[in-house]
Amino acid sequence: MTGSQICFDVEGESLDATILSPDKLVPGILFIHGWGGSRDQDMVRAEEIAQLGCICFTFDLRGHARHAEERNRVTRSHGLADVVAAYDYLVGQDQVDPSAIAVVGTSYGGYLAALLTAVRPVNWLALRVPALYPDEHWDVPKAMLDRDLINAYRARFRTGREDKALAACEQFAGDVLIVESEQDDYVPHATISSYMSAFHSSNSLSYRILKGADHSLRDEGCRRAYNQLLLTWIEEMVRGGRRPSTSSQQDAGELPAQAYKLADR
Repeated sequence: MTGSQICFDVEGESLDATILSPDKLVPGILFIHGWGGSRDQDMVRAEEIAQLGCICFTFDLRGHARHAEERNRVTRSHGLADVVAAYDYLVGQDQVDPSAIAVVGTSYGGYLAALLTAVRPVNWLALRVPALYPDEHWDVPKAMLDRDLINAYRARFRTGREDKALAACEQFAGDVLIVESEQDDYVPHATISSYMSAFHSSNSLSYRILKGADHSLRDEGCRRAYNQLLLTWIEEMVRGGRRPSTSSQQDAGELPAQAYKLADR
């Protein structure tokens, strides 16, 4: 507990006071929506996770929401710059613990989240239907990329030797959750497999399939299932991170016992 001596004014009088605040900072959770989405899509999840004692941050990528008129000019370079700026803003908040940051990305947002881990420290990474894109044409507006080429690229298993997002995943040492939609017609299983294989250095890897779900989670029941899955996983990660260390393994980020129920390794 930290105490600060302050004064505050009441009707011309200055009163002495002490304000106490907890020593422990709180985790920060950054949400990154998919292409064509907005921050509103993550609002319910953010509100639920905030009740765990986290500070959640959702934002609109350039080319979306009130900046939709820029859609045909926005490149992946712009997207990554937006995500890095959002991360820095979140970490800069006084109450946020910079050593306890989770990033939650969907589709294109999952792709950007993977790239973010190469340039900023992230403890926990949750990827729902994460997309992949060829490294070529990085500065071509995303809306102008050849859809047939993207589909063909995603249909084959890829590694970090040919894809910089997967290369970032290969270096990631935190905890990972990957969620696939059973009826996804945008991100095939080959792409999900590429991500799963890339996280060979992660502390833990959890993988779930949402039965009957499509890419966008248009079904309300599927949305609720994902919300609960994400909330449970974040809660387990946060509780594990706050638990006092009793061994060198815990210092390195060992999962609490209950989290192994979700972990595939």
